[in-house]
Amino acid sequence: DGVCPDDTLLDLQEAFDDHKEQQTLGDFMKFCQKYLDGENGQLVDQKFLPRIVEGEVRVFMIGEKPVELIHKKPAEGGISATMSSGAKYVKYPPDDQKFTLLMSKFKADVPNLMKTLNLEGQPLPLIWTSDFILGPKAADGQDTFFVGEFNCSCVGIKKQLDRAADVAEAVTKTCS
Repeated sequence: DGVCPDDTLLDLQEAFDDHKEQQTLGDFMKFCQKYLDGENGQLVDQKFLPRIVEGEVRVFMIGEKPVELIHKKPAEGGISATMSSGAKYVKYPPDDQKFTLLMSKFKADVPNLMKTLNLEGQPLPLIWTSDFILGPKAADGQDTFFVGEFNCSCVGIKKQLDRAADVAEAVTKTCS
């Protein structure tokens, strides 16, 4: 009937560090309440994508220019793509043939991004990322992709200091 009692036992796996635990539905909902409280409380209900075990691909952007792709593959048996969980990171240039389909779809979507977010007329963030998780294969056998996260508030670039000229170019373009 679609109703689960509060004492239903859930098997949970934390997506940050891959630890596993069991909680009742009632206890889990109490835990989630802290994310809903307050003026801007929110909880994102995102469908689980089983192909996360194949990793996610981060597109590192400076303005409207993709500058690097990072394939973040979880440790064996895990689902977390964070470095602290043991995930392996491999960097690729944005035009690497391995990611042609992803990048062609992403580049086609970028011009509509700000409008979709009700920010039409605003520039793209100066430094930002978009993380993609593989979805189910399409009828034609091609991969599908889901955005797992957009990030423009805490993008680490301390290892990409060689990108200073790209940042300067994007700032100049945005401020002109």
